[in-house]
Parts: sequence; structure tokens; C-alpha cells
Amino acid sequence: MIQKRGMRGAKGGWKEFLNFHDRQLGDCLSDPSKRSIDVLVAFLKTFAKEEDLKFLAKILQCHSNRKAMQQLNKKSSDIESSPQKLVSLTLEHPEYLKNYSFPSHNEDWIVTKIAKISKALESSAMVAVDCEMVLCEDGTEAVVQVCVVDQNLEVKLNELVNPNKPVTDFRTEITGVSAKDLEGVTCSLADIQKSMKKLLSHGTILVGHSLNNDLQALKVDHARVIDTAFIFKYPDGHTRKTPSLNHLCKTVLGYEVREKGAPHNCLTDAHAAMKLVLAKLEHGFDDVIPLDSKEVSNNERAKLLLHRIPVRVSREELLKIFPDSTVKLEPDVRVRGKQYSAAAIFNDPQEAHDAFESIKGEEGKDSSGLPHKLISFQLSTGESTSFFVRKMVKDDPLDQCPSKKRSLEVEETKEETKKPKTDSDQCGDHIKEIQRLKKQLKERDDELINLQKIIAALTRKHGL
Repeated sequence: MIQKRGMRGAKGGWKEFLNFHDRQLGDCLSDPSKRSIDVLVAFLKTFAKEEDLKFLAKILQCHSNRKAMQQLNKKSSDIESSPQKLVSLTLEHPEYLKNYSFPSHNEDWIVTKIAKISKALESSAMVAVDCEMVLCEDGTEAVVQVCVVDQNLEVKLNELVNPNKPVTDFRTEITGVSAKDLEGVTCSLADIQKSMKKLLSHGTILVGHSLNNDLQALKVDHARVIDTAFIFKYPDGHTRKTPSLNHLCKTVLGYEVREKGAPHNCLTDAHAAMKLVLAKLEHGFDDVIPLDSKEVSNNERAKLLLHRIPVRVSREELLKIFPDSTVKLEPDVRVRGKQYSAAAIFNDPQEAHDAFESIKGEEGKDSSGLPHKLISFQLSTGESTSFFVRKMVKDDPLDQCPSKKRSLEVEETKEETKKPKTDSDQCGDHIKEIQRLKKQLKERDDELINLQKIIAALTRKHGL
């Protein structure tokens, strides 16, 4: 990381240091993994500037936290109904590494410390967090509200936050926060980070739904986490898709956290995440809590994902690509540099399918095999831009649309009516299959004979 950042100590960069430290080999052997620990430590000791030392301290703290988490998982494996087991479930999820690899070495991030292993094991304290974020002109997201509750559902933090930079979209219909709400608000992200650091001391576990998004926005790296999007699995063990908070609440807790189309309630969502963890602890760890995967699938089929959208493209502009549909746009929390994503939500899967088919663009599939289109789009300003529109699930010709399913069934019935299979046809098929299998067996027998000849020849040659 030091090389990547171009950092220089008192003896220069890594290669300059090698030329000074090792007169014989110099930078000819510059791969750090092939150098001794003593050489690596000697290089690190050449850094004395305060900002460099802070950077190195964060890196070391992250490594220390990871090591502590491994030890905690081993020592808590025999403890029943332990929150640490839910931490382990989160860490073992296949999406964990991708979602929780934060740039925590950056200057504006904080890295929390895990208490000593013995103290952390004794601590089962938990707090749940939820944040609301807005989209800023620089393409990043900024926190505008943070709520934290403890395991007794008591409110520990409920603050509006001033983003302190120009906002492109407040997403008021999602966040419930408007520009007017932030008038006179002086609380900054740095203030929230100080509060979070205090709340997460002494080995406290942080709970949340898709918690990585909240940590990314808060710029807080905390290792001991429970993500409610990761600890509940579908009955078939399918883990690629994670359930929504609303769907989990409806299935596990018996109520919906919000009505369809209603804005998020930051405090309610924090409460919901904690209640889900408490329900999981009460329910146990061996049984899978059943989820209605069919309902989730239908919800996904009623959506299209718009991604790699330049931040200069407003929501009003996006709606123009669906002129014949009743559609709602829900911004995605994942912003990548100067681009963002949004989900187009339709009334039903059929409407979403028809909308996708009506869009003109270069059709293909993404790395997961999901159908998408690259569309070129002209803004009202006259500028041209492009982005992708993608389906949320793979096409299923027998289930993607009721009308298509019926038409396929009719076609199959027609074919069966036109060409009914007779007993002689079926007999002929069986004979062909037997002949094919016989041919395969003969080919394998020939291979075995050839291999035996080769073995015999090698045995004679080497006198074995």
C-alpha cells in the first residue's frame, strides 16, 4: 500500500531504501514478499511524519482487528445463543469480503479498536444503526440522518447531519429528509464519528441491515458486526440474493416496516434490525427461518436496474426512457465515483418485462448472465450520455410472463396434437440409445487395451 500511494520515508521510497539498505542486491530484489521481516520493519521505521504514522496505525489496527475476530470466532464456537455466532455468520457469508473491504486507511475514516479477547467474549452488548444518505454533486453520498438503538430498543443517537457540500438529490420520498429539515443543523460527520467510536468501545457489536452501506457513508471501519441481510437464508440455501429489511420484518416479525411507497424511517429501521437479531437469538442457529422466496422473486421481476448513470442525469430525465409505464425510481445506495444506480419499480413483472423490451439499445448479458441493454440517451441540455438497464433476475421462458407462459403451453399442445408419438417411435428411440451406449463402451474398451499395452511396454523397458 505504501508503494501504491507513493509514500516516501527518510530514505526515499521502497526501491530507494533498498539501494541504500542493501548494497549487494539493491532494488534487484524488490518484491516485499521475498524480503526478510527485518528489512520490511527497517523500511517502515524510516517514516516519521505524523500523517504517515497515522496511516500506518490504521493499517495495523485493521490487521489487529481481523486477527482478534478470528480468535473470537474460535473461542465462541461452543457458546450457545451467542451474538458472536451471528457475527461469525456475517463474516462467513460469500458477499462479506466484497462488501466490507473499506478504504479505511483514508484520512477521513476512523478504525475502531476491539477490546481484549477475554473482555470481548464477556461482552454481548449490541447497538443497531441506520442512516439516510443523499446524493452529492461530487458523485459521493453523504449522511443526513443517523439513528442508533441498543438491545433494549432505547435510543442512543438520533441526529440530523449537515453534509457540508452541495447536494444533487435529497431523495426526500425515500429518506424523508428535505433541504428545509437541514436548515440550521450544525452536526457534522466528524461529530457522528466521535459518537460512534464511543458507542462501539469495549467490544460492542454493531447491527444493521446491509450494514456495509451505513459504514461506508459513516466512514467507520468496525470489525465486530452483524448484518441482518446475511444471517437469514432462504430454505434452499441460496445466498446470492439477500432479503430486504421490509420482507424480513414481514416474514420473521410478522409486520411490515413500512407501507409500499412510504419513505424510510431511520429510527424504525434501526429498531427493526435489532428486533431481527433478537428474534434470531431466540429462535436458535440450527433451523433456517423460512422466507417466501417466490414473493421476493416476483418483486425482483417487477424491477429493472439502471446503473452506471452519470451523476448529472436527474431522476426526471431517467423517467423519460419509460414513457408508457407507471414507474417509480428508487436510488441505489451504492455510488461509484461520478456514477450512481437506481431501481425502476413497476406495478408487476409483465410491465417491467414490456418496458425492458421497448427500450432501444445494444442488448447483451452482464457478468452474472443477467440480460441488460446499453442505451444512448440525450439529455434536455442536448448532451449525450449512456448507461445500462438490466433485469434483476435471469429470464425464465416458462415463468417470466404469464402471457408468454400460456402461449408456450399452447404451442406445445399444438405440436403434440400434430405429431403424436406412437409405440414404434418410442421403441426406435430406445434402440438408438442402446446403440449409442454400446459404441461408447467399445471405445472405452479400446482405450483400456491401449493403456495396458503401454504399461506392459514400460514394464519391460525398466525391468519391473
